[in-house]
Amino acid sequence: MDGKLAVIGLGSIGSMALWQASRLSDSVTGFEAHAPAHGRSAVGGDTRLFRMLYRGVPDFYPILKRSRDLWAELEAETGQSILTRCGGLSIGTADGPYIPALLETTRANGAEHEILSREEMAERYPQHNLRPDDIAVYDPNGGALRTDRAVTAAVAAAEANGATVHSNTPIDSITETADGVVITSGDKSWTFENVIIASGGWSQRLMPDYLKAATQTKRCFLSWFVARDAADFSPEKFPIFIRISGDRSMYGAPAVDGATVKATLDGRGAPTPQADSVARDLTPAEISETMDTVTEFFPGLFPNIVRSDAFPDLFTSDGKPLLGHLNDQSKIYLATGFSGGGFKMATGYGEIAANEALGKRTFDGLAFVRPERFKTS
Repeated sequence: MDGKLAVIGLGSIGSMALWQASRLSDSVTGFEAHAPAHGRSAVGGDTRLFRMLYRGVPDFYPILKRSRDLWAELEAETGQSILTRCGGLSIGTADGPYIPALLETTRANGAEHEILSREEMAERYPQHNLRPDDIAVYDPNGGALRTDRAVTAAVAAAEANGATVHSNTPIDSITETADGVVITSGDKSWTFENVIIASGGWSQRLMPDYLKAATQTKRCFLSWFVARDAADFSPEKFPIFIRISGDRSMYGAPAVDGATVKATLDGRGAPTPQADSVARDLTPAEISETMDTVTEFFPGLFPNIVRSDAFPDLFTSDGKPLLGHLNDQSKIYLATGFSGGGFKMATGYGEIAANEALGKRTFDGLAFVRPERFKTS
């Protein structure tokens, strides 16, 4: 036996699962196909949004609350600044499909928030060019997560706790036996008591057929712009944002590098055949729509894309993650399929996965993310 737990994939969720597992056991190993935080994974793109306000399943909220605390713990443990606490804005048509649904979930959870009229928004955040029927909801707990810094910090913290990390070691197969779980990479093999699969867009090939049928790797792209006055878009003045106004939608983050502002079309994930072959360049249609949207939304940005990139992530058919054992008897635990929205809760998901995979603790209220929901009798 080579250890109690192997974590396959040290990206957004796997790095956090490894860190949390290293707090629970001195026999933990992580496997990464390339290097942690490599530029072709879903970690790429500098930042992800952290927000406590959202529309949808209220049951996400306890994971968000715990994740917020754990981001602070990771910062304290590693000395890294990971979460830029700049607040967050949800902007949209007052009676449209976004803001009323977000407020319904927010009120159900009791999350702290402030509703801003169009006039209040124009005074406080003049960077946004609003439509006549737009309003906003302010999230004082929102912020921008530094993705590569977060992942490398978590892996370093795990190693400091005694975890072993194998970089440039893609896993080819995974097989449950009476003795444990055998994983292979090329001509090498290891046996562990338990395994967490957290390889994002690369997870499908390690899944049973019924989960392959319920998932799809998609390409998500990002774009950045230069501000006419960078001070107007600094974290001190410009919160993260998600905006759905009529026929246009965009999300983004302040100029954490002091120069470029992330502003990206929302909800444009498109199927891609292979995670390894995602088209990095934006299409003419993507460029045109992005530039048109920025031109309307942000007069303070030069409407020319100065940087763009694209990354793979694994999406489920219902948009909710796969978090849990394959079945009651399985030693294989899935932490994947986060459908482009997992990073803000990565620390919380990592804690759940590490505890449950090691048999230390189980968590209630998570039926909506369990893999068994896709299994038909």
